[in-house]
Amino acid sequence: MTKDPASSSTSPRQSRSNVLPLKGEIDLHVSPSVTASLNEMINKKPERMVVDLSDVSYIDSAGLAALIEAMQKVEGYGGKFMLAGLQETVRSIFEISRLDQVFQIFPDADAALAG
Repeated sequence: MTKDPASSSTSPRQSRSNVLPLKGEIDLHVSPSVTASLNEMINKKPERMVVDLSDVSYIDSAGLAALIEAMQKVEGYGGKFMLAGLQETVRSIFEISRLDQVFQIFPDADAALAG
């Protein structure tokens, strides 16, 4: 079992209030805690919200659904929702499901914040 995927790190790039770093496998078992972390950030209504997936090795349909729901909420209040740092295995899941055409995807969190 992986630890909380939304647990914070001491890395300064991950301490930004509008960047949510996730870790490990985002599946049915951890997606409720991911949704809770996403909602906590969404409640602050950031203008730009970045989900950093650079430490995510796998995401299933429950994880994708959590991201889609979060994107809809952010866009609902006029914000921008972006994904960053997709590993090749995760990127292929987005491409197969055609979600790479739905989400704004950036190489890393810095590029997403600048974009």
